Amino acid sequence: MSALIFYIVRGFWFLMSLLPLKVLYLFSDFIFYPIYYLVRYRRKVVRKNLTLSFPEKSLGEIIDIEKKFYHSLCDYFVEAMKLYGMSAEKVRKRLQFTGLEEVNRVLGEGRSAVVYMSHSFNWEFATSMPLWINNENVVIGQIYHPLENEHFDRFFQKLRNQYSSENIAMKATLRRIVDIGRQGKQFLIGFIADQVPTWESIHHWVTFMNQDTPVFTGTEKIAQRTKSAVFFMHFRRVRRGKYVANFDFMAEDASLLPENELTNMYYEILEKTIREQPELWLWTHNRWKRTRQGQIERERRRVEERRRLAEQAQQK
Repeated sequence: MSALIFYIVRGFWFLMSLLPLKVLYLFSDFIFYPIYYLVRYRRKVVRKNLTLSFPEKSLGEIIDIEKKFYHSLCDYFVEAMKLYGMSAEKVRKRLQFTGLEEVNRVLGEGRSAVVYMSHSFNWEFATSMPLWINNENVVIGQIYHPLENEHFDRFFQKLRNQYSSENIAMKATLRRIVDIGRQGKQFLIGFIADQVPTWESIHHWVTFMNQDTPVFTGTEKIAQRTKSAVFFMHFRRVRRGKYVANFDFMAEDASLLPENELTNMYYEILEKTIREQPELWLWTHNRWKRTRQGQIERERRRVEERRRLAEQAQQK
């Protein structure tokens, strides 16, 4: 059944990719209404996230951002469809990279770079980076979470490596980076780092979008271990279907910075870019579902469980 669903979805995706983007945007406008008004896809989560992130804004302003976000989300879907098989020439018309001078300088010096990214529309275009960076000694790629469905996983891998950008499974990140070094090559790898860490992965908190936020520090640790230069890449929408992706220089050598400084910098820059175009960030994920109090309670229960097991062992 899962294979059948996959082939139906892939066929629909392929047919949609053949349509002009102007037609796909009409489809996007059409599906906005049922998604927002009827299905109400994650509306409660989005409203809560926006309200807590922008306490200074009125309900009317929050709803305005909310509707713009859902329009952007629908555009994201049709743009991802169109990206399937899109020629390099057409991609260049839709996306412009800025700040490449510093990236090329670092790579030209024979060093590698880590690129902080985020769930800002349309991040799928980031897989086209090899079209702008012509250096055969550099492996360009992005970290991803493999999908449980192997059919869809292969499909999205094909979608994201069609411009020679390599997909690297999150759990294999460090191993792949080591392999690249052993091959005598450099790397330029993007990390979408604004995800929700598991309880076990929470080692640092920041104030982000007016809220106490647990964050991943893995990107920073990899950058420090490999002594990489560090950039932040964010998308800005100039008009519908036209984006600018900017590389902001963050650090020359991550290993020279104090612990957590890069992570703090990332969230400061990310918040600034979100506030400039809030409708472009993915508000549907439950970003603040884990709290410090929840972490304290969880640790308390773990201590009590260990004590209980120890007492049972002594009684035996």
